[in-house]
Amino acid sequence: MKTSLHDYDPNGPGVKNGHFMGLPFLEDDANCILFPVPWEVTTSYGAGTADGPFNILEASYQLDLHDPSFPDTWKKGIFMMPPDPDIKKKSDHHRSRAEAVIDHLEAGKDPAEIKEQIQKINEATRNLNQYVYQKTTSILKKNKKLLLIGGDHSTPYGYYQALAEKEGRFGILHLDAHCDLRDAYEGFRDSHASIMYNVMENIPEVEKLVQVGIRDLCPAENQYINAHPQKIRSHHMSTISRSRFQGNSWADYCDEIIDFLPQKVYLSFDIDVLDPYLCPHTGTPVPGGLAYQEAMFLIEKVLRSGRTFIGADLVEVAGTPHEWDGNVGARIAYKIALLLLES
Repeated sequence: MKTSLHDYDPNGPGVKNGHFMGLPFLEDDANCILFPVPWEVTTSYGAGTADGPFNILEASYQLDLHDPSFPDTWKKGIFMMPPDPDIKKKSDHHRSRAEAVIDHLEAGKDPAEIKEQIQKINEATRNLNQYVYQKTTSILKKNKKLLLIGGDHSTPYGYYQALAEKEGRFGILHLDAHCDLRDAYEGFRDSHASIMYNVMENIPEVEKLVQVGIRDLCPAENQYINAHPQKIRSHHMSTISRSRFQGNSWADYCDEIIDFLPQKVYLSFDIDVLDPYLCPHTGTPVPGGLAYQEAMFLIEKVLRSGRTFIGADLVEVAGTPHEWDGNVGARIAYKIALLLLES
């Protein structure tokens, strides 16, 4: 059944119909699918991001449709799939196990004592990766654009695998306060803090990684970046700020960021790339960060450069009852969906 816009009022209030922004589209005729993954097993600081998709959906009903850059693009169709309650249930179950492991390690105790628990969590995260791979592969086969909504930053790994099979070589524009380049973290092979390390080590189709907004990293991550200058560029927030303090424009700096990207670009948007006043309840907030419009300017400029967004994720948005986090997250999700549709 095809959606008809004939009876839809784009100027009216968002109807709480279970669809993103109250839009009338069905999954079959929407050209951009929002795929929620309510998972946060390896979160190492604040919790709640598994409820991020629910918060984004609830906040989306009060957004207005008109976007000055893409005023009619929404008509191509945006649909948010309902979150899988079984995934959320498994996340909650394994999260309690992971918290026990983290507490054990932070107390300085022997990791060997909890080896079995760590193995069970690693098995659970591998299963999650396979679930995401299968779901995203199915959606991509229908030639739809796909925005994955986490959950923590470990959630899109299976999506990267699916895209590599479909698209071949591509680059990742990674907006984040953290590099996520740790070789495992707290014993978890598929930690949110290891997502980009796992990608660079295991998915050869990812030929470039460009990180923006970084302001928290460990020495090993810095060494890894320096060891791969042909594949990784990491733009620390202090470097970005220093450039601007010296009178250089953000537009010129964005050109430097974009120049390293290949033609096909995947956008990984961790909301903690923004200044924490925009995402105060995200799992690992860090002072500083991009302003909302700075981030939007950059990702629009990527599209204006002639590059193609082949996919995207939005992760680490706090869950209910944090309305402000949901508000900002919903607006970012809408902008990313428009960019994907324009690509």
